[in-house]
Amino acid sequence: MARDVVAPREDSTPYVQVVDVDQAVAARAISLEKKTGFADTFPDQLIPGFRVGAGDVLEISIWEAPPATLFGSTVMDPRLGASTSRVTTFPEQMVLLEGTINIPFAGAVPVAGKTPQQIETEIVRRLAGKANQPQVLLRVTRNATQNVTVVGEVGQSLRMPLTPKGERLLDAIAAAGGVRQPVGKMTIQMTRGQAVHSMALDSVIQDPRQNVLLRPGDVVTALFQPLSFISLGGTGKNEEVMFEAQGITLAQALARAGGLNDSRADAQGVFLFRFEDPSMLGESQRSAPMTADGKVPVIYRVDLKDPRSFFVAQGFPMRNKDVMYVANAPVAELQKFLNILTSVVFTARGLTDLGN
Repeated sequence: MARDVVAPREDSTPYVQVVDVDQAVAARAISLEKKTGFADTFPDQLIPGFRVGAGDVLEISIWEAPPATLFGSTVMDPRLGASTSRVTTFPEQMVLLEGTINIPFAGAVPVAGKTPQQIETEIVRRLAGKANQPQVLLRVTRNATQNVTVVGEVGQSLRMPLTPKGERLLDAIAAAGGVRQPVGKMTIQMTRGQAVHSMALDSVIQDPRQNVLLRPGDVVTALFQPLSFISLGGTGKNEEVMFEAQGITLAQALARAGGLNDSRADAQGVFLFRFEDPSMLGESQRSAPMTADGKVPVIYRVDLKDPRSFFVAQGFPMRNKDVMYVANAPVAELQKFLNILTSVVFTARGLTDLGN
């Protein structure tokens, strides 16, 4: 029953705060939802210029001014004349794990962590005094380090190379062929280093601030309807209930759980069990147990016999992995006892009749 949920324990069980859901509590919950977006977790920052890394494939071309020619394998175009500078294009090279490439007469050139312009300048410096007025052009033929990975419910999983333009989250989803499920049911999860955050795709589309700049190594995962809550007790059905990425309210959750069972449910005993941010408790916070990620367990209580609670329930947001429990009414407990008693009496009487 409801009193069993809210009654203080006399044993050593850690204290869990019970919060009555009213307009102020609902407003705090809504404001907390708005704080957690991609724009807050992954703020836009100026992306540094492209830097070569191990695994990238480079093509190096070197021009020399006539008449001297350091690279004897050069083939001249007779239409250009003898006074025209000559170009030598070397076979493509993959940057070694040590971060170097090899250039004839320049040796092992360190390139990892440098921009193409810095590498060109370094090769020119190494060829000074050997080649006649050398000029170098570097071309990245395969970008293996400046990529974003896109997986999940998209047209085609891929690794998208980043350019100096600065690609954004929706660019990556579009490059992967878009999502394969309705936009309103999709959640986008972004992983950057140790930071992981999720948002509804339609929220990203509606708020341009959430369409954040991507950085090398980001992982974008498109998830189809990964959110759910568990319905227990005196509801129409006891099961895990899936809901859309954009979220639902407590009123919608009650409806999807089949509403309250008229013969069992206590309208004053609707509870929501959740791991919550401590700021939600405000000054009423006590010494509650805290999880490793800084959350505290909270029990929200709703009295549906108060008409005002229906308006509050229409704005109170549900969260992923919430547990909704509707307590049994006292009369339902009495009915259970009577059913058991009746069953025992009739069973005993049946055995007596059988014996006779």
